[in-house]
Amino acid sequence: MKFEDLTPDPIKADPSKTHVVATWKYERPLTACRFDPLGRYVFVGAEDYTVQRCDLKDGKLTPLLGHESWCRAIGFSPDGKSTFTGGYDGRLLWWQTDADPPTPLRAITAHNGWIRALAVSPDGQLIATCGNDHLVKVWNAADGQAMHTLTGHESHVYNVAFHPDNKSLVSCDHRAIFRHWNLADGKEVRTFSAPALYKYDDKFRAHIGGARSLAFSGDGKLLAAGGTTNVTNALGGILECAVASIDWDSGKLKVLHLTKEKNRGTIWGLAWHPEGYWIGMSGGRNALLVFWKPDQAEEFAKFAMPEIGRDFALHPDGLQAAVAMAESQVRICRLTAKTS
Repeated sequence: MKFEDLTPDPIKADPSKTHVVATWKYERPLTACRFDPLGRYVFVGAEDYTVQRCDLKDGKLTPLLGHESWCRAIGFSPDGKSTFTGGYDGRLLWWQTDADPPTPLRAITAHNGWIRALAVSPDGQLIATCGNDHLVKVWNAADGQAMHTLTGHESHVYNVAFHPDNKSLVSCDHRAIFRHWNLADGKEVRTFSAPALYKYDDKFRAHIGGARSLAFSGDGKLLAAGGTTNVTNALGGILECAVASIDWDSGKLKVLHLTKEKNRGTIWGLAWHPEGYWIGMSGGRNALLVFWKPDQAEEFAKFAMPEIGRDFALHPDGLQAAVAMAESQVRICRLTAKTS
């Protein structure tokens, strides 16, 4: 027998066996959550304007103080050394991930109004932000210098994501209009849309839609946008959660992923699992983790929690997930069978 035959098989996720392994409570409702790339912490935004760093070993919370409003945008350098946060105060902050105590290393006014999302380029050199001023901005991660201001959206920009090839950026606004940008020169390459994720409610004169979450597949061939569809009453919450899976090359919808039970809610968090499927978190009347194969409209597994979910993150090991709750707690789930 060769030595390598003795190496145990890596543990694979089994979404059908998902269960909660830890719950950490906080004093205020939570707004966002992200694992750092080294899997040591989960960072959560809270309604008291703090970002809390939660140590996964013992649940110890350490506050990051610097924002003057809610923070829903959190990202990291690929090596895990730096953390970036964007708030509804329009400010983008830099932090040392493991500092004790953490203090902002840099703070800039990035947008006029809310920063709704941020993304870090695969090589860690760039940060993209978007917000209520209809703008997308690209920053040098090393020194905070502005690289590009990208204009063209005509409504609030809800999300941004870098393509895995490190050459392109995509943004999506309130009306589910996507814009593809060339990072080399900041020029717009094309626009496309996902009409299923947008509705104008004539009765209430309200627009509802956009990518509340955004992710690429590992190979970059698919772009997924999480949001709502089949809206019949925007203010009453009569709508369904949905994920639009879009062919990146053509910009056309491939699959609209729904839930078998027509779950009311919005896909606030979305991730591509390295084993080849989408995970979305619907945060309606309860938090629902939903698992979709890329070629199937309905889920193949789901896991419900009784609280209202506001954000979701997948751990770097692919075996754990975090859900930030409106009920002032973060739940850590494991996507494998329980151990005795």
